Amino acid sequence: MADVQVTTDVERPAPVVWDDLATARPVRPAPVQRLHRAVLRIDAATPFSRDRAVDVLRAYSILGVVLGHWLVSAVVLQAGGHLAGDSPLHHMPALAPVSWLLQPLALFFFVGGRVGSQSHASATANGTRYRTWLAQRLRQLVRPTLALLGVWVLVLVGLAVEGVAFETIRTLVRLAVSPLWFLCVYAVITAATPLIRRCGAGRLVPVALALVVATDLVRGLAGDQGWVDSLRWLNVLTGWLVPYALGVFWAAGGLARRRYAAGMLVLGVAGVAVLVLRCGYPASMVGVPGAALSNLNPPSLAAVCFGLAQCGLGLLLCGPLRRLTGQPTEPVASLASREWEAPGARATAGQFCWAAVASLNLSAMTVFLWHQTAMLATTVFALGLGHRWPGLHTAPVTPSWVAFRLVWIPVFACLLAVLLLAFKDVEKAVRRSPR
Repeated sequence: MADVQVTTDVERPAPVVWDDLATARPVRPAPVQRLHRAVLRIDAATPFSRDRAVDVLRAYSILGVVLGHWLVSAVVLQAGGHLAGDSPLHHMPALAPVSWLLQPLALFFFVGGRVGSQSHASATANGTRYRTWLAQRLRQLVRPTLALLGVWVLVLVGLAVEGVAFETIRTLVRLAVSPLWFLCVYAVITAATPLIRRCGAGRLVPVALALVVATDLVRGLAGDQGWVDSLRWLNVLTGWLVPYALGVFWAAGGLARRRYAAGMLVLGVAGVAVLVLRCGYPASMVGVPGAALSNLNPPSLAAVCFGLAQCGLGLLLCGPLRRLTGQPTEPVASLASREWEAPGARATAGQFCWAAVASLNLSAMTVFLWHQTAMLATTVFALGLGHRWPGLHTAPVTPSWVAFRLVWIPVFACLLAVLLLAFKDVEKAVRRSPR
């Protein structure tokens, strides 16, 4: 039989060159996938024991202050060419309900009391001395504040050299450093955290509330005399001590039952209603230029009742806020599993919400300190364009001013984001410093 030779045209595969594979560029995930991975990484890095509702309340208090200042703080170009402060609440009292949503300072003290108490308890358990603990807490406030003051000193020198009107300089400085009074009060009350815990926060709340009642009662009986106004400045400490002590009491488990939160809400709302409708207190929960009485400077009994209602409502919303931010009900996998790197990994809406809240809390001090600077810088730069912009340089006397101001708020936010990128490392360095 003849030999049969079979040939084929199929080529053999080329040999694999391993050096080429080693130098091949990795395939980068799409931007959407990178966003999902970042959100999942933040969620996985959050300790299971962390109460996300507390962070939501703190984030809301910061955003409320920022938006509140941007809406009710007007800088008006006067006929003489200088800038002066004003407020739409002075010309449009019907806007007072806006202050009910955007004056959440009591919530900040409430959350601060809880976090401060837990921090001090943990430091005590670890053998950390009070001086060391307090230095770390105050460092978180002082270092970012010094950065703000340093920049504004340079700004003031530049304005003075350029011969800017004194009225303009005074207006800009007053608005830029206006958040600092709040930090001073917060620092003093924070330093008293061990004493509040030792005395019993639950017993201290009615005492502080009674002092506020007494000072306001003296004002009602004696009228607007100089010594009465001086006496009412005690409310700066006693008024904000009420929500802070409530936060300490919350950390100790004293507000575990919902009926306590409901009682705080009902009593607070009833107190505000009686004081505003029957006793002549202003409806606005922030200061209004030209008003005979301010609910905020110093805090009045109406402001304290309002804060009590805010704290009660915040407690009632803790459960829904935990669900909103996707807080797990049981411990999840370890961070080392790196599940967020799995192909096709997707974050839930709750995890996205938590990532936004966590990011804001990491830069809370920077946002709080620099938000007024962002607004003022926009105002001054726009004035340099040679035009008087509505909602920015005009008097806040009509509803159209509010509409134009809402258009400017995204501009303020963009400039605040630039300032955040510039100064966030100051706040980050404080968190990384040894305790």
